Amino acid sequence: MGKFDGLLLVSDFDDTLYDSHHRVPPRNLAAINYWLREGGRFTVATGRAYTTFAPYVHLAPINAPVVLSNGSAIYDFHTDTMLLETQLDPRAPQDFQALMDAIPSLGMEAYHGEDIYVFRPNYVTDGHMRKVGTDYTVAPIADMPTPWNKVIVQQEYDQLLRARAWLEEHCPERYEAIFSNRYYLEVTRRGCNKGGMVQRLIDMLGVERDNLYCVGDNQNDIPMMALSAIPFAPANCAQEVKDWGAKLLCHCDEGVIGDIVEILDRKY
Repeated sequence: MGKFDGLLLVSDFDDTLYDSHHRVPPRNLAAINYWLREGGRFTVATGRAYTTFAPYVHLAPINAPVVLSNGSAIYDFHTDTMLLETQLDPRAPQDFQALMDAIPSLGMEAYHGEDIYVFRPNYVTDGHMRKVGTDYTVAPIADMPTPWNKVIVQQEYDQLLRARAWLEEHCPERYEAIFSNRYYLEVTRRGCNKGGMVQRLIDMLGVERDNLYCVGDNQNDIPMMALSAIPFAPANCAQEVKDWGAKLLCHCDEGVIGDIVEILDRKY
């Protein structure tokens, strides 16, 4: 029995657990190992899909299923099992073709199982693919296999605001559209976000809401932070997260998980 028995700590990956130098800081690793020794559970809730997160899962000790694709799936990497997965509406190819036609500056990535298909790649797409280090196929939307787990619409922030408004005007009942940063508008099935899937995860694990702690840096993390007994964020978080009222800690490069575990070590 340890002081963190029954507790679950859920971290966003990019710019939270994983820092701007593309590593998990040693302070985070030391804190997580102490957390696990004292009986706590630790996992990640990421916008990344299976294909783009699996190569990195070994970077930190995770002992609970992972929330993937911005709340579209829960995957257990210990048993290599997809526990829960959702798909976009079957009308997604027609909807997104209409969106791309309406705003020609946009590019998009569509996620089908473990495969990524790209329509009209731009410099944002190129940068994203270099960062995650995975293969993709450029194709017309009509040629992309379905169903899709999620779509990432990519362009400058002002263009993405137009894209979100278009989706809200033309098909609000079908999609959840939320920013994971100022260049990525993540689109999932309506009702599927990090908050909804973290709630499903704690139901699976039998964790009480009062024993859940979440940390994230961007707008797509707010739904899960709203469930957290204390919502944490690194100092480098988006202004929207600061305005929302998360408890601000050190920069992700300095090991924000270390700050959290120190706070909870004093609490328990």
